[in-house]
Amino acid sequence: MSFRSIAQDKPSPKRDGQLEGVVYDKDTRDRVARTNIINNTTGESFYNNLKGEFKIDAKPGDQLIFIKQDYLPDTLLVKDKENLVVSLQRSAIPLKEVTIHDSLATPLQRFQATRKSFSKAYGSNAYSDILSTAPAGGAGLSIDALWNSLSRSGRNAQHLQGIIQSDYQQNVIDYRFNRTYVGNITKLKGQDLTNFMVRYRPGYYTVTTATEYEFITYIRNNLRRYLHNKRIYSQQPLNTNKIQSPD
Repeated sequence: MSFRSIAQDKPSPKRDGQLEGVVYDKDTRDRVARTNIINNTTGESFYNNLKGEFKIDAKPGDQLIFIKQDYLPDTLLVKDKENLVVSLQRSAIPLKEVTIHDSLATPLQRFQATRKSFSKAYGSNAYSDILSTAPAGGAGLSIDALWNSLSRSGRNAQHLQGIIQSDYQQNVIDYRFNRTYVGNITKLKGQDLTNFMVRYRPGYYTVTTATEYEFITYIRNNLRRYLHNKRIYSQQPLNTNKIQSPD
């Protein structure tokens, strides 16, 4: 079947015998532009304009087909000379746009944000770069509660600086020495993994200076010690001697 195509980007005056109409999205009620409209009776084919509007030569009894990519085709039978309102159904459910932001800040980013929030505790050194970048979250301290519990004197401000820096260093350790990473290397799970991580938790210097190979070796060496000690403890006989009370 061949069709004669007509573009309708520019509005044209309505002629006698023409029907006017507009195409909408059934769900959003937005106008749908560049919809292919076919008069299946006369063989005429054209597109509506960018406003979703169209004019068509049609008479009662003509069959109109509306086709648009990403929409289900719709068929309409002309019954009278009234204006046409066509609602197209999307072939897939439209979803609202969602913007996803990375919520996991590195310890250094968290430290800088905290230091900026409590700049009074740092004086003129509030924005100086005194720490080098390290492998970067972990559970932080409640700095707001700490600040409220301290006076604004120089001595207590210095104390707060130490707390913030210590919190930062612990976050650096937690960020690299985390359960997923250590579990993949040791294959430990549950309480065994917890016990291992508590017993062999590395220091800040080790975490920030060790290469990937050195850090994995550190974990594996401590794993051998952990498993060895665990076997020794499990093989020790239980003390079944009961304490006897004197006659």
